[in-house]
Amino acid sequence: MTSSTARWTSGAFLSAAAATVLSLSAVAQAGDPGRLYGRVTTLEGDTYEGFIRWDQNEGHWADVLDASKRIPSRHIREARRLSGREVREETRDRRILGIRVGRGERSSSTTASSAIRLGHIHRLQVLDDEYALLVLKSGEEQELRRSSTDLGTSNRGIIVENGSWGDIELRWRDIDEIEFIPAPRGTGSPLGERLYGTLVTRGGDEFTGWITWDMDEIFGEDELDGREGRRSRSIKFRSISKIERDGSTRAIVTLTSGEEVTLRGTNDVNDDNRGIIVGDRDLGQVRVEWEDFEEVRFHELPSNLSYSEFDGGRHLSGTVYTVDGDEYAGAIRWDNDEEWTWEVLDGGYRGLEFDIEFGLIQSIERESRNSSRVTLMDGRSFVLRGSNDVNDENKGVFIEQDSGDTVMVYWDEFERVEFDNQ
Repeated sequence: MTSSTARWTSGAFLSAAAATVLSLSAVAQAGDPGRLYGRVTTLEGDTYEGFIRWDQNEGHWADVLDASKRIPSRHIREARRLSGREVREETRDRRILGIRVGRGERSSSTTASSAIRLGHIHRLQVLDDEYALLVLKSGEEQELRRSSTDLGTSNRGIIVENGSWGDIELRWRDIDEIEFIPAPRGTGSPLGERLYGTLVTRGGDEFTGWITWDMDEIFGEDELDGREGRRSRSIKFRSISKIERDGSTRAIVTLTSGEEVTLRGTNDVNDDNRGIIVGDRDLGQVRVEWEDFEEVRFHELPSNLSYSEFDGGRHLSGTVYTVDGDEYAGAIRWDNDEEWTWEVLDGGYRGLEFDIEFGLIQSIERESRNSSRVTLMDGRSFVLRGSNDVNDENKGVFIEQDSGDTVMVYWDEFERVEFDNQ
């Protein structure tokens, strides 16, 4: 790719309306490299625009931001009313001079894990050391709290690439807000393309998408480190065509030149690897541990996923079927916390960790008290377990019908749901 043409400006930040963002995205789609891009405004009022590397391992619109969120108190009250079961209220917060105080312990029923692909976000505003306010393309506002290093002061840095002045690395406490926009046409990055390929598991499953290696390396100019015999060796990912697991302590690396190299001695190439993520455009993301990894083949993607292809989410809707033969159609709230198509369903499959975007799901069918079959819009089907999204720890499926009445279906009553995600 060509060198970066990112721009550096300063002054007040003017946020655009969601409709403006969508129109800008449509104009730039033909030249959109899929890379995360935006304007970052600091607390001092300076604004930096360019490609963004977020927390070291997010750099594409399809990458996922992990967080947690509060379940709205109205949902908690509704669950209590419909179930007759006692649910503790969350600890209430107060703000004094704009600072959040009085945060106490919450019961597990008032908070939930959350995740969102970055392409759905229009603007992110830093609220404090733990919280951010997201304004989505749909206009919806969602307050999220850190649950990993993606948000909050534990974030490992937000880098804005700038070809004229050099890259700018900002910490969480430096930032006021970020406006995400498509990259101008013809804009390139010195870090190269976002890594893309096909991963094969030891169980024979294949997943194709954007690759995050060792929870860290994501670009062609990033390096795979290891020892070849007695000497250290660093290889740029753009020079690698394949990586194969060779036991717990080493990997065989095939270069684009055809050369094969056996590396060992670092967490890039042994069982200290922190995990390999595949960002599958028609699923969400899959995390694979070293012991389940067989090989990854890097290759060009047939077509990129542009910023304009994310809509900011819609209310979940569909039809829920019970084991007694009842049917309820309307707006759906899953597990009493997921109610938008941008939200994700969690579960485990053959040792792999899945985060599936609800907007990509065709149906969910209860297989047993411990598992569910999830069928995607593209026809793939997986039996997931190990999460309250897909087992009997599910807090209930809520359906708001056209009449305005809400029905709660318990897990032992639930048979399947078919979503209106076309």
